[in-house]
Amino acid sequence: MDHDLSPEVNELRDMVRGFLDRKAPEADVRATMESDLDRDPAIWQQMATQLGLQGLLVPEELGGQGTTFVEVGVVLEELGRSLLPGPYLSSAVLAVSALLEAGDASASADLLPGLAEGTTIGTVAFSQGLSGRPGESTVQAAGSGEKWQLDGTVDIVLDGQAADLLLVVAPADGGLGLFAVTSEATGVERTPLDLLDQARGASSISFSGTVARRVGGEYAEAEARLLSLAAIGIVCELAGASQRILEMAVDYAKLREQFGTPIGSFQAVKHLCTEMFVTAESATSVGRFAARSVVDDPAEHAHVASIAKAYAGEACSRAAEQNIQVHGGIGFTWEHPAHLYLRKIKSGELLFGSSAQHRERLATMLGLTAAGSTSADTGADRVAAVGV
Repeated sequence: MDHDLSPEVNELRDMVRGFLDRKAPEADVRATMESDLDRDPAIWQQMATQLGLQGLLVPEELGGQGTTFVEVGVVLEELGRSLLPGPYLSSAVLAVSALLEAGDASASADLLPGLAEGTTIGTVAFSQGLSGRPGESTVQAAGSGEKWQLDGTVDIVLDGQAADLLLVVAPADGGLGLFAVTSEATGVERTPLDLLDQARGASSISFSGTVARRVGGEYAEAEARLLSLAAIGIVCELAGASQRILEMAVDYAKLREQFGTPIGSFQAVKHLCTEMFVTAESATSVGRFAARSVVDDPAEHAHVASIAKAYAGEACSRAAEQNIQVHGGIGFTWEHPAHLYLRKIKSGELLFGSSAQHRERLATMLGLTAAGSTSADTGADRVAAVGV
């Protein structure tokens, strides 16, 4: 199903899929994961110069493509399918969106061209919301005008070890501000973290008397919108990964035989594959609808983001487990890719809010109240599952 994609967006999807099939086969992806590299530099640069993917959200006058989140969503789907390691979500989506949300023309002119060209890698250090754990950032900003200083630690920053540009959201002037810092600035210390998803990097980052540039003004509402975009981006990745594991399961069910007949003929296996099909189609539908809501209905996309993440997080994790079930013993082995998808999907389920958190968030936005939280989803559980 095309899920109402335009011919141009379908063409973009096909182009990206063909590129990743040629440039990022499983063997090369595993080699990158097992190396000290956070990405394949050649592929990253080709994505920017040949396909223009890093600049999709960047306005044309600043060196980008000037497209919308709909196009970005299908790129994230394809990256989810391929497991390609790299900071695309952090840099091309979140860092770019963070600058655009700030509405600072001068900072955008200075910083967006490098992000669009892929020569600069950016990431966002959120004040809250990435892991769902209270107090995940202790960073405080002090100063005024053009003179600001950051002190404190952010426990988890996606692709923090790869980033040249750190966009830090921190308390300032009784609200929140966005601050730009280069990774080589004095007082910046990065500690790599091991995530459950081996295709995604993360670091803990500390600031000590670090000089920073303030970007824009009050940023509380902008950070909330940015966290919704991040959740939608993760849903698109989960949808792409679910599409791939469905293909893996169906192909294996046709090939593997027991008692002289393909296991796909057994009712139990048929049921598993059918459930995975429903999940993949549904996740793709909600992901693309959520991406389109960013363009068509900005006032409501926070609601849509929570609905999409609440569904896709749990459903796609269940599908990843079903894929391993279809594969039997071989699905548990290190050499088979099934566990790589399970890791990616399980990690994605928890990043930027679990399904339980988003249901609670949605209830709050709708004005529903309860005497107390019934969620069994604890901060400790989330941090352990994310892998830090």
